[in-house]
Amino acid sequence: MRDSEPRLEGAAGASGSPSPQPEVVPNAERGPRYDDEPERSEDLREVRAGDVTIVVARYAGYCYGVERALRITEEAIEGAEKPVATLGPIIHNPTVVGQLAERGVDVVDDPEKADSGTLIVRTHGVAPSIVGGARSRSINVVDATCPFVAVAQRKAAALREAGYAVVILGERDHPEVAGLEGFAGEGAVVVEEAGGLPVERLRGKRVGVVVQTTQTQANLASVAAALAPVARELLVYNTICDATEKRQNAACELGAEVDVVVVVGGRNSANTARLAQLCRAIESRTYHIESAAELEAGWLTGARRIGVTAGASTPDAEIDATVRALQELCDR
Repeated sequence: MRDSEPRLEGAAGASGSPSPQPEVVPNAERGPRYDDEPERSEDLREVRAGDVTIVVARYAGYCYGVERALRITEEAIEGAEKPVATLGPIIHNPTVVGQLAERGVDVVDDPEKADSGTLIVRTHGVAPSIVGGARSRSINVVDATCPFVAVAQRKAAALREAGYAVVILGERDHPEVAGLEGFAGEGAVVVEEAGGLPVERLRGKRVGVVVQTTQTQANLASVAAALAPVARELLVYNTICDATEKRQNAACELGAEVDVVVVVGGRNSANTARLAQLCRAIESRTYHIESAAELEAGWLTGARRIGVTAGASTPDAEIDATVRALQELCDR
C-alpha cells in the first residue's frame, strides 16, 4: 500500500502484555511519485562489444528531484538576482557542480558567506533556521529541496510537535540528515542501523521514525523490528523515495545477471554508494567510479556480461561515456 495512511498503533503494554506493533506509514503524503518516469526505461539496455555484452540497469541516473533542482538552478542563472550561490553542492556530482561553477554559480558551505544576491537550497534540504536566517538578511532564497526530502522534513516536525521521541534513520554526517535534525528538534536520535539504537533511552516512550530518502527498505525494517518491543507506541514514516527503491531493485537485479558491475556517480553521493554496496553484496567484482576515465581493463578480465548502473545524481552523459569506454576496452 502506498497511498493510504493506516492507524495501526499498538496498545501500551504493562509487563507481560503484547509488544506494540509498529504503525508503518508507507510512502504517505510524499508529493510526486516516480511510477511513470518518462526519462527512464523499464527495459534493460544492452550493447555488444565483441563477445561481451554491456547491460545498463532498467533504472539508472537522474531522478525527478535532481532534474527539478537543476532546472531551478538554470532559472536562477537566467533571471535571479546575482550573484547566485548554492548552499553546499546542489547535487552530489562533482562534474555537474564544476560545470555550474564555470557559469558563475558558487558553492558556499555557510549561509553567512552569501551577503547578497540569490542563495539556492540544495536538493538535500537544510534546517528551517538556516533559511530563516538567510531571509532575515534580505537574501533571495530559492528552495530546490527534493519534494521527497521536504515530506520527510514535515513528518519529522509533526512527530516533534506531537510529543514523540524522534528517531532519524540515516547517515549521521549526511546533509539531508542534518536538515532533518533541524526539523525534528533537540533530542532527536540519529542512527545508521538497528544496532545503534539507544534502546534503554527509548524504552516505554512514544517513538516516531523518519528515514533518509536514500536508505534501504531492509534497514528500515530492522530498525522498526528492534523498536517494536521497547516502545510504548511506535509510528514509522517510510520516507524512502520511489526513485531510490527503483534504482536499488534494478541494481540488485543487474548484479545477479552479470560478471562485473560498474556503478557511476559521485563518491560523496549516498544513493550511489548504496548502489555499489548492494551490488557488491551480490557480485564481488563491483567498481564505483566517478568518470569513465577511471575504468581499468583488468577489472573486465574474463567477463562476458558487464553491468552499468548509476546514482540519482549522475547525468545520462556520464552513463553513456562509461558504456563507450567499456566498449573500447572490450574491443582491444
